[in-house]
Amino acid sequence: MTPSTDPAAPSSPKPRFAYAIATVLGTGYLKPGPGTWGSAVGLLIAVVSHPFTWFYVLNTILGVGLGIDLSFRSGVIGTAVVLIPSVAVWLFLALLGVKTGGQVAEFARTKDPQYVVIDEVSGVHLVLLLSLAPVAPMLFLRPEDAATFALFTGMSILNWKFLLAAFLLFRVFDIAKPFPCRRLENLPGGWGIMADDWMAGVYAAICLRLALHFHWL
Repeated sequence: MTPSTDPAAPSSPKPRFAYAIATVLGTGYLKPGPGTWGSAVGLLIAVVSHPFTWFYVLNTILGVGLGIDLSFRSGVIGTAVVLIPSVAVWLFLALLGVKTGGQVAEFARTKDPQYVVIDEVSGVHLVLLLSLAPVAPMLFLRPEDAATFALFTGMSILNWKFLLAAFLLFRVFDIAKPFPCRRLENLPGGWGIMADDWMAGVYAAICLRLALHFHWL
């Protein structure tokens, strides 16, 4: 995100809903470093929206049986249970960010207002998705491989070392903006606001997958 200041406000009504979403209910106004605050909230949303978190809380902490072992033993079904809801949440946030980010930028007459942090929320969520996604499509995974993946991604999402590494790596690439992040900022409207953070998320996910592969976390 490129820091900026607002010029004189336009005369049209302020899009309050767009501001609420784009600033993530005011998170973008927190100081210092609204992008860091936005990334932290994004990490929290990614963890809370992950099915394994709810399985763990209800099954382990509250003792409510949900048949989690049966879900994981079912192979591809267990993989879908873990992966698809998180992908759906990311897509929803991404599209919402493009829409509301563009509206706020247009109202503020600024390319990328500093207080718009829905891009960080979407970006750090993408880090978790890509770093834990199976290399092969789910339908082509053997049942035992799918079950192993489902358990692996579920346990990783509650590993504080993994989450901290995801957060730090994303912030590094979001600030450094390696190629082609800055070029993506030139995309029109909300796409330019969101796409550079998605690219930063891709870089961070690559580093995180290497860390997981070499058992550094």
